[in-house]
This record gives sequence, structure tokens and C-alpha cells, in this order.
Amino acid sequence: MILEDPNGTRVLYDPGRTVAGGTDSRLGDIDIILLSSVHSDHIGVGKLDQDPDTAVVCAGNPPLAATPNSNLAEIAAAKGSNVIVGGEMRDFLRRKVAAEGGSSGQVDVLRHGGKRIVGGVTIAVIAAHHSNGVPRSLLNSTAGGDGLADILAPDGLTAYVGPENGYVLTFSNGLVVYLSGDTGQTADMAMVVRDFYKARVAVVNMGDIFSMGPEEAAFAVNKLIKPKTVIPSHANQASTTGGVVNGGTRLDTFINLVNKAKVIVPLSGVPITCDGKGKCTQGP
Repeated sequence: MILEDPNGTRVLYDPGRTVAGGTDSRLGDIDIILLSSVHSDHIGVGKLDQDPDTAVVCAGNPPLAATPNSNLAEIAAAKGSNVIVGGEMRDFLRRKVAAEGGSSGQVDVLRHGGKRIVGGVTIAVIAAHHSNGVPRSLLNSTAGGDGLADILAPDGLTAYVGPENGYVLTFSNGLVVYLSGDTGQTADMAMVVRDFYKARVAVVNMGDIFSMGPEEAAFAVNKLIKPKTVIPSHANQASTTGGVVNGGTRLDTFINLVNKAKVIVPLSGVPITCDGKGKCTQGP
């Protein structure tokens, strides 16, 4: 997801595996990259191996090209982006970005309770309840079998890099947006996201099993966050056909349970525009 401030500052959130690396024509300039966790579908253990301007295969997992340092690191190096992450992800990603030809100084840390301002966008980190283990495919492996990936593999372990997180972004027009990341329901959604930051737009992951399901996410929206507009995300299934929501999907369930906020279904290539109070419209 790309978010753009009225002053032109552009933020890429969790690039994952459906972006074709640093040369993807859809990206344009990227000033900031945010990562909620190092899981493969967020950091990108591979990159889209298709031309995004032509017919792209989306059924199941998309065809991927290998990215030894992650899709995020490749994009950051290519775009010269500032990368803001929580936990212990900074030092891990500094090495990955540098390995792609970027600078380790592009990556910096932000932890709970603090904030950074980049290009007029104020960034805060919010707690998420999930997990944050680096996939072994992004860890060192050696012919001698003594690389970290080799050591962890027999026990099926990953490398932990501190707590996962979501974000709250405050834009120059006053708009406050909550990016949940993968999480369960938290009291912070009410006490911090709603009461302190007063988020008016929420991008909420609702794929179930690994994060809130549609019922839990709808409760979080209705009772805890109470945004003006909600954008459902990370449903983990094909949710629309030709721009129309598929009946019986998690997305369909979520939409039917949200009772006050306006639900905007994200569609590839269709922009969403929001004013400072969180009133959003969709379309070119």
C-alpha cells in the first residue's frame, strides 16, 4: 500500500511479495518504507515476477523471483527511501539494504511512545500482538552448515527481531491513519489509537488464523477504534471479482458487520482520497 501526503511525501507500507522490486513502474518515488513485521508476506521473501502493467496472475501465490535480501531492501536501495521499523528490525535491515547497494543509514528505529517526522508525515509505532521471526531464507547459510539458517533449521526455528507493530501516521492536512499490521484486538486500539491519536481512517488486517478474523476486526472497528473510514486489508483470499465483493468471503462478512464506519474496499490501481477529517472517496 502507498500513502501520499498532500505535500508529495510518499509512504510504502509492507511491500510484501506483490511488488516487482525496485523497478516496479507503479511505485514512483518512495520517501518512507514502513514494515510491521519481517514475516515473508510483509518484508517480501520474493518479488512479483510479472509485468504489473499487463495481465497478472493473482490466483493462489503469484509467481516470484528470488530476492536474497528481501523485496523491501531492494526497493529501499533503489529508491533511496527512509526505512522506519520497530523492535530489533533496524540492525537486521541495515545489512540487507546495504547488501542491495543502499546505505545502512537509510534504516532507523522507532519504538512505542516516540515519533519521527519525515517529509511532513509524523510516524508513531503502535503495539501489535502477532510474532516477528525472520524467515530462514533471509538468514545466512554456509557450505559448512554453520550459518544461522543452518543452525536454526533442524529445530524449525526462525530468528526473533523484537516485537511486531502497527503504525499511526499523521499527515500535513491533519489526517490521522492507523495501520494495524497483523494483530489481534488490543486495548491500545481504544486508549491510544482512538483516544490519544484520534485516528479517523483505519487500515485493518482481517485474514483470520494469523491475525484478527472478520468478526474480530469488525468489533475492533465498531467498539475500539471507531474511525470514520475503514479500509479492510490482508484477507488472505480472493475477495473481489471485477471490483465486486465476492459473497461469503471474509471481506463480505466484515463489511456486513461494520455498522458505522464507511468501508472502502481497496482495488488495485484505484486511488482513495481522504480529507483531514477522514472522509474518503474512491476513484480516479
